[in-house]
Amino acid sequence: MPDTGTADGNAAGRPEPEQDEDAASDLFRAIGRQVRLLRERAGLTQRELGERLSYGEDLISSLERGRRTPQPEFLDAADELLGADGMLKATKEDVTRARTRARVRHPAWFRDYARLEREAVEISFFSTLTVPGLLQTEEYARATFMVRQPLLDDETIEQRVAARLERQEIINRWPAPLVTVVLDESVLRRAIGGGDVQRSQLRSLTEAGRARSTTIQVLPLDCDGYAGVDGPFILLTPRGKPQLGYLEVQGENRLVTDSEQVRNLAARYGSIRGQALTPRESLVLIEKMLGDT
Repeated sequence: MPDTGTADGNAAGRPEPEQDEDAASDLFRAIGRQVRLLRERAGLTQRELGERLSYGEDLISSLERGRRTPQPEFLDAADELLGADGMLKATKEDVTRARTRARVRHPAWFRDYARLEREAVEISFFSTLTVPGLLQTEEYARATFMVRQPLLDDETIEQRVAARLERQEIINRWPAPLVTVVLDESVLRRAIGGGDVQRSQLRSLTEAGRARSTTIQVLPLDCDGYAGVDGPFILLTPRGKPQLGYLEVQGENRLVTDSEQVRNLAARYGSIRGQALTPRESLVLIEKMLGDT
């Protein structure tokens, strides 16, 4: 099942700790504390700061706790808005070096996909079980790992949450890849992690759906002639390379490179998008569900 909580750390062994990773984590936490202090000094909530910088509240929260890598554009904008007098801007080179030395390591079986995902100019998701990892909130991502069987220990869960959040920088960079997502309606109605986590995830999806580079559509439960019966998948178009597919189910994964198989996946995705609600209709449905929860 593509990107359903397994795609960034489902191997049996845990990533071994690295000194560089520890140093990077310490740096990101220190910067996060600075952002929090500056924000509080300015009398802003996390939501208000996010709105002024065009970031989500969840991302601001994650940055302040050192769980997300602060991007150069964020440091520049936050420095000016919060009157940091260059203090945040001065950390950009350190952040870049730390991120290069301590980039989250994915399991060997996932590294090819992760590399191609970083290179992608277009990513298309058809999801029938969970929200795609690139659009998950931190707490939703944590819930997907917490419910896994057999159970994961707390340290492994946090490592995998960090790996997933690190991957999300793909859609926050500029230029961002074009991302299209078709969510089966059941994904939105499944309260993974409970009601509060579900509401936060729905709010995050409404924000993502308004981004110029991201299109979200919902495939309604009452769809007649459902074209997605063969299950979820991902289509990737790396820069300068042919489109390919990615399939994953019960911990088994496969990159699809055969041109005819990829063509079939692309045709199926086109049919699925055609059966889904329009982006505007989908946003209205998500907002209605958010009001009902």
